[in-house]
Amino acid sequence: MPRHPRRLSGALLACGLVFVGAGAPSAGAADFAESAFNIVPSGQYGAVPPPLEADAQARMYDALTPLRGAVTAQDLSRHFKSAALDPAVDGPLRTEPVPRPGVLIRRDRFNVPHITGVTREDVVWATGWVTQQDRGLLLEQGRYAGRLAALDVPNLDAFSLVVGLRRFAPTRRADAIIGRQSRLLRRTQEGREVLREIDIYLQGVNDRIRAEGSPVARWTRVDVYSVLALAGQIFGEGGGEEVRSAGLLDGLQDRLGAVQGRRMWDDLTLHRDPEHPATLTRRFTRQALPAEPTGNVVIDHGTFRAVRQPLGFAYPAAVEPAHASNFLLVGARRSATGHPLFVAGPQIGYSYPGLTLEMNLKGPGFESRGVTAPALAGNILIGRGPDFAWSLSSAGSDLIDQWVNPICDGSRTRYEYRGRCLRLRTVRAGTILGEDGGDVVLRRTLHGPVVGYARVGGRRVVISETRASHGRDVLWLLPFRDATLNRIRSARGMIRSFARSPYSFNVAYADDRDIAMYSAGRLPVRAPGVDPRLPTDGTGAYGWRGFLPASRHPQGIDPRRGLLVNWNNAPARGWPAADTNFQYGSVHRVQLLQRNLRGRPTHDLASVVGAMNAAATQDLRALAAWPTIAAVLRGEAAPSARAAAMAAVLEDFRAQGAHHLDADGDGRFDHPGAAVMNAIWDPLADAALARIPRALRDDFEGLAGVDANVDDDFTNGRLGHVEKDLRSVLGRRVRGEFNLRYCGRGDLAECRRDLWGAIDAAGARVALAQGDDPAAWRAPARTIVFSGALPLAIRYTNRPSGIQQVLSFRGHR
Repeated sequence: MPRHPRRLSGALLACGLVFVGAGAPSAGAADFAESAFNIVPSGQYGAVPPPLEADAQARMYDALTPLRGAVTAQDLSRHFKSAALDPAVDGPLRTEPVPRPGVLIRRDRFNVPHITGVTREDVVWATGWVTQQDRGLLLEQGRYAGRLAALDVPNLDAFSLVVGLRRFAPTRRADAIIGRQSRLLRRTQEGREVLREIDIYLQGVNDRIRAEGSPVARWTRVDVYSVLALAGQIFGEGGGEEVRSAGLLDGLQDRLGAVQGRRMWDDLTLHRDPEHPATLTRRFTRQALPAEPTGNVVIDHGTFRAVRQPLGFAYPAAVEPAHASNFLLVGARRSATGHPLFVAGPQIGYSYPGLTLEMNLKGPGFESRGVTAPALAGNILIGRGPDFAWSLSSAGSDLIDQWVNPICDGSRTRYEYRGRCLRLRTVRAGTILGEDGGDVVLRRTLHGPVVGYARVGGRRVVISETRASHGRDVLWLLPFRDATLNRIRSARGMIRSFARSPYSFNVAYADDRDIAMYSAGRLPVRAPGVDPRLPTDGTGAYGWRGFLPASRHPQGIDPRRGLLVNWNNAPARGWPAADTNFQYGSVHRVQLLQRNLRGRPTHDLASVVGAMNAAATQDLRALAAWPTIAAVLRGEAAPSARAAAMAAVLEDFRAQGAHHLDADGDGRFDHPGAAVMNAIWDPLADAALARIPRALRDDFEGLAGVDANVDDDFTNGRLGHVEKDLRSVLGRRVRGEFNLRYCGRGDLAECRRDLWGAIDAAGARVALAQGDDPAAWRAPARTIVFSGALPLAIRYTNRPSGIQQVLSFRGHR
């Protein structure tokens, strides 16, 4: 790919570049923020090679980590930068030349552009100009790889092409299919305005491309729709693994019998665990599971074969959904200031240039500041207005279904639907260029792209997939446009606006009076007789019955307990886990945030940041699962002095907060408990869940994960399965207890021996390398290494990375 010139030269002046000075509009409405901070670890810079200042925000972000929960008000101003609407706060400012009268762009000392426009169109144009200027490489990579996401090409990770700098050349037919999204916008006045703004945004991008003398092709609407689809695929989807789940069910029933196999499968899916820590205590649900799943098809275990694509994964691949981000909202009644407290941000990884970039936008009647992303077309993705703030966390609600259709006898290209044989349609999407590349071809049924083939009762079937948000990616812009233009004026206004999002996100909101959340997404209503965990009979009788109305989505304003906390856990009690999600159990990392907030009846911004920062280095296994494990172990002496010492180390680790920190910089986590827990968890979970047939362990772990440690940011890893079962074995009260007992098959003495045995064996393995004293063991400290062009590593921390906002408002428009 041609390298992009990243800085303007004198030649730009010859292109007629001018800048608006005194003639630009001044700041609009007052800033009602009582306190306003943010941090964007990847920073604003996008030049390659990066300038010396590129790591400034990452260094500030890193310095917060060792404070754990002991964060003061002074620390906020040291480790965050101002998020005020007034650009002078982080001055001195430098003005940049632009070729459009009516636009003023001033950069502060962190390189954040403060954009002022005479008209809304001026602001939109400038966002396109700046996005190309600061994220040109990311734009160029995302525009073509995004086609794969917009088309729902199966078994191919579109984002891997972006990070791998691979090029995809789409066909005209592929672009024509994606381009149909313009029709959605032409239907309404608002949509036509958005379409016009997309064109103005494209003008800004293309003007910058031309000014740089770049040889890349001009941007089009299809590029915008494709990049939006890429963002949705990474963070805004849930479901689409019904075949894997069905294969596990069939395997269990083959080995355990129909009844016992089904009961174990019901346990393992954690579909609606009543002990799961939800954000809202009010109950929301979608559809009850059918007594008889007449609308489902169970795939013969081991028969599924995924369609192959160039650079595609080899089935089965471990399921690791990119569900990250958290928010901690404290209501006015629990705030020391009497106004809500808002600490929130997305976790999107660490790269340079970053996936997000910050802007401060001012135009006639609106002011907004926060991060945007490529293709947002003049809008802020996560940020604040004069008197409110919003953020997102991935909800992962189930909006993708897989369908099963028998193959017509004697045919390779026809399938059965409503008693007829229909031909698979073929779409040639394009070509992945370079080594190991090749043509990308989609076969389609009426339900969507073919993901693979399998057998049911020995008969060959075709598996296809439907994404409820397919073809509607551009509609994701609508709520962000409302927020950017300050049309959202209340919590209820936020809910009305974000109800239009096709993607599955939890939306957090706060102003000077209220805190609120809404779980968005275009969620299908399934036919009676359909279990959403299994593939649906696609022959015609069990199609979707519309979509869940906004009133039935999880939502809440100012809950009685005064807190709204989410870390990709269930948004509300009773809300079902998607078929891709086997972690809505009794243990979830959101409990770390909840635990840290419970310590005080009232909070200020510093204490809420402290609760978030402490959780970012804490070991969920030690704090939430180890106490139950220890209760099982206490009835019998340890099998060795070393095993007893390991348990003692873990007790001390838990008592000290179970932090994964390397304070002395020696490259090892400070407390030996990190090494002990890393050594024992996987074998201990295997021992506790030994009742699961060994031949199916890989199937189960591919859906639930193997370990839950710093590498996985304490997601997955069978934590809820183990902890819940052990409480049942102990005879303790368990809500929604499993159908079966797993550890020791329910025999406490046998379970205890199995767990001690796993701990002792794990200790023996570590002792070979680190000696026989567990108090001297150390785990290597994990660091976070920025991908891309910035050679930077920071301490491990599990907290927002796209932007972290820390805000409170004192008044309202």
